[in-house]
Amino acid sequence: MKKKMSPFLVLLAAILWGTTGTSQALAPETAHPIAIGASRLAVGGTFLVLIVLIKGKFNFQSWPIKTTIMASLCMALYQPLFFSAVSITGVAIGTVVAIGSAPIFSGLTEWILLKIRPAKIWWYSTLLSIVGCLMLFVNKESVFIDPVGIVMALGAGLSFASYTLISRTLVEKHSSLSVVAVVFTLSAICLSPFLFVFDMSWIMSFRGVSVSLSLGIIATGIAYFLFAKGLTHISSSTAVTLSLAEPLTATLLGIFILGESLNSTSWLGIFLLMLGLGILMLCSENSATQKERRIGQ
Repeated sequence: MKKKMSPFLVLLAAILWGTTGTSQALAPETAHPIAIGASRLAVGGTFLVLIVLIKGKFNFQSWPIKTTIMASLCMALYQPLFFSAVSITGVAIGTVVAIGSAPIFSGLTEWILLKIRPAKIWWYSTLLSIVGCLMLFVNKESVFIDPVGIVMALGAGLSFASYTLISRTLVEKHSSLSVVAVVFTLSAICLSPFLFVFDMSWIMSFRGVSVSLSLGIIATGIAYFLFAKGLTHISSSTAVTLSLAEPLTATLLGIFILGESLNSTSWLGIFLLMLGLGILMLCSENSATQKERRIGQ
């Protein structure tokens, strides 16, 4: 049953990540995106540590320090790289390159380093999802391609793919809650200088506190815990592709909450994205069922 639920946990995590854009849109105007990202990790890391301390499940024995630091650096790098890419080359191109490149990096990394070749169905569903993501965003604004922004977006995609791959090795031997608590606390420490670089007065307002708590607890703490929990039974490449549900959720929230409108191309993109994710979910569930039957026999 746990194996069957893993894809759904990752999908739910991506849906929670999709609330980030709406939350940021509701934040005070003086809040800088990188400052929001830094406060998000700080709140999320603190929340996770408190949960671990309350449950009393944390154990430092045989903890892989180097691997944990690598995962923390990947997550810490992802935040400024992504926000900088979006700022330099625009939301459409920055988001498509960063989020769309992550599954490809993940699949290639598994193939090259772990000698695990992704199944053909993974390539098909990932291609459908990436094309859908491209169609979803490319019509939202005028396209402006900046080489520096593209490199940063690719760096963000590689950072997220690397974080996922490294985290999977951590959750195999340690509890998912402990892993995300340690990783995000260290990531928050890495990004803490940004809290002093940018104006943080916005966080003292009611809207600022609400946005920070929403992003930190729901879109970071709970979301990444679910993501890490799901990683225990599915490959990192599958998990990263399922995370493409994030822009899908963000778009739908923009339509129903922020009153945004889409053209026919974007709606077709939503259909292709949902089709790609649906195929991958179905294949992951069937694979888990077949494994359980083999064990039962």
